[in-house]
Amino acid sequence: MNLAWKDIKKNKVKFLILGSIVFLVSLLTFIISGLANGLSQDNAALIKDLPEGQFYMSADADETYTLSRIDRSIQDELLTNQKDAVAFSIQMGFVNDASDKQQGVAFVTSTDSKLFENVKPGEILLDSSLKEAGIKVGDTLTNNQFSGEFVVKGFVDQKKYSHAPVAYISMEDYKEMYRVEAMQLVFVPDGDVSHEIDGLQSFSTKEFLGTNPSYSAEQMSLNMIIWFLVVISGMLFAIFFYMMNVQKIGLYGILKAIGLKTSTLFKMIWTQMLVITVISLILSVTLSQVFNMIAPKGMPFSLTFETTTQLSIVFLVIGFIGATLSGIQIKKIEPLQAIQQGEA
Repeated sequence: MNLAWKDIKKNKVKFLILGSIVFLVSLLTFIISGLANGLSQDNAALIKDLPEGQFYMSADADETYTLSRIDRSIQDELLTNQKDAVAFSIQMGFVNDASDKQQGVAFVTSTDSKLFENVKPGEILLDSSLKEAGIKVGDTLTNNQFSGEFVVKGFVDQKKYSHAPVAYISMEDYKEMYRVEAMQLVFVPDGDVSHEIDGLQSFSTKEFLGTNPSYSAEQMSLNMIIWFLVVISGMLFAIFFYMMNVQKIGLYGILKAIGLKTSTLFKMIWTQMLVITVISLILSVTLSQVFNMIAPKGMPFSLTFETTTQLSIVFLVIGFIGATLSGIQIKKIEPLQAIQQGEA
């Protein structure tokens, strides 16, 4: 530890540069991760907020929920035999406010369930983001597919689907608007994965979200960027420590000649890596959490403590691997040869 700290103080500019790079890369990774989580919530909060369970859609729907139609007899059997099971439908649409301005929404209706909001015919419950559009409780909204008017009953927090605010309506109003009797999906909380039902295809929450092309493409792109940044940081560690070790071959030769073990030199490199990474991560985590608190309201950004911790551990592991790989050359150093190279 003492040897590592003396080396850091002697070469503080070089370590400061490495620390700055790790800080910037990790901060960028945390920010992009926050955006990925925020967009994920903005795209699928309605589904992600449900407990773990199984989703069922008709087998002939080609994994497209909008094409799914659950047979009424199968639906009734599932709702009767499976505890807390619920049938529901989602349709993208819009509502017109009092000034005839259109607001895009995702209409959602369901059978009686505590997992979804239930409203009476003629009522509508909206995501709270529509408050910013000037919509208030008691306002009347219209839709060109609906013969009557919707009265805004209230608002719910953070309920979105496909980046659109959710609008809960009654099943009667939904059937009138879309001229359908069957529901699109059945959700069974804590459903048995191996439980197969004729005519239906089952999905876990992750698998169901994967059937949404916009969700999977969006998350795949952002996750690819995140892991690319993690790999870059690992390469930076390896390259930086490799260059440092090349410059200090003569010093290592002298240290080995006076009896310092190779394991001690490795401990010095690991200690330096740990000090640089921990300081850089503390700064980047602090700044990213500050950004999490002051980010504009409309920006989909969500950086949880769990995500921050996971990424920090990944950075430490990658840094350890990079520093270790760079130190392999230390094992090969012959004291006399190294001293001669150092003198040259």
